[in-house]
Amino acid sequence: MQIRLENLTKKFGHTVAVNNFSATLPDGSLICLLGPSGCGKSTLLNMLCGITDVTEGHIYFDDKEVTKLPADRRDIGMVFQNYALYPHMTVCDNICFPLEVQKVPRKERLERAERIANLVHVDALMKRYPGELSGGQQQRVAIARALVKNPKLLLMDEPLSNLDARLRLEMREEIRRIQQETGVTTVFVTHDQEEAMSISDSIILMKEGLFVQGGLSQELYDNPNCRFAADFLGNPPVNVFEDAAWAGFEQNKVLYVRPEAFMLADDYEAEVLRISLLGKERIVYVRLGGMDGVRVILPSDVELSLGQKIGLGFRKKGVFVFDKTTGLRLN
Repeated sequence: MQIRLENLTKKFGHTVAVNNFSATLPDGSLICLLGPSGCGKSTLLNMLCGITDVTEGHIYFDDKEVTKLPADRRDIGMVFQNYALYPHMTVCDNICFPLEVQKVPRKERLERAERIANLVHVDALMKRYPGELSGGQQQRVAIARALVKNPKLLLMDEPLSNLDARLRLEMREEIRRIQQETGVTTVFVTHDQEEAMSISDSIILMKEGLFVQGGLSQELYDNPNCRFAADFLGNPPVNVFEDAAWAGFEQNKVLYVRPEAFMLADDYEAEVLRISLLGKERIVYVRLGGMDGVRVILPSDVELSLGQKIGLGFRKKGVFVFDKTTGLRLN
């Protein structure tokens, strides 16, 4: 199901949580709403599911307007940050519950629950209670409960934030697998840019309730349209030279260079301050352009020592120039 959002605005009193937001979410894809805390992404998700009413604008599911349609008539599944499983019910009963509410016959409920439990790999846990499950298992059950209704849209609000680092990685892969196997259009909210880039078909970046930039994950990383996008996407973070005169740029321009965009060359002299190993690569922290702590990724086989002077240049990819006043991309 394709989702179309037209000029959506949500106000809470004098606070504008979502501001004139428009976007199209392709059918069958996994789209991440990405941005810092308080940017309006969860509010936008709640408007999609009907929990929060719309102040202005329109929401369309395919060609049907659902802006004022109650949540229970939108054919959606929702996975929350805190799982929201019923502790007194078994895994099987938790998964079956939405179908019970819809008065689906018991035999069909159990058959559908068994199928979806197999899909999310909790079929061996059907007789257990939530308190007997790990965080990752509880999240799988929550996903199964959302999918058992065969929704046309699956909404996930920071679903991995309560898991430890290793489980987050595992569940990213599982959510991606499940989404691809079911083909259900999925909107995934996160503030973690690495999570968004690893799991999604496309990303919508938000700031202060506004649509900043949308597109394929790699597109946003390779071609940020503004300083905020370049700052937010990237780990290690991009290097920011507010004064780029040393590199031949005018004073009203800001130079951004991703750590991997440096190469050994004779263009600019840098001094090695610190070295951090990252397997086959390493981050070298240098003094460059009057700034300490510039992050440079170099191969680990290059001989370096602290205090050493090295020559650096720029690759074509990963170097951006922005207008200092507007913050917009210039090159």
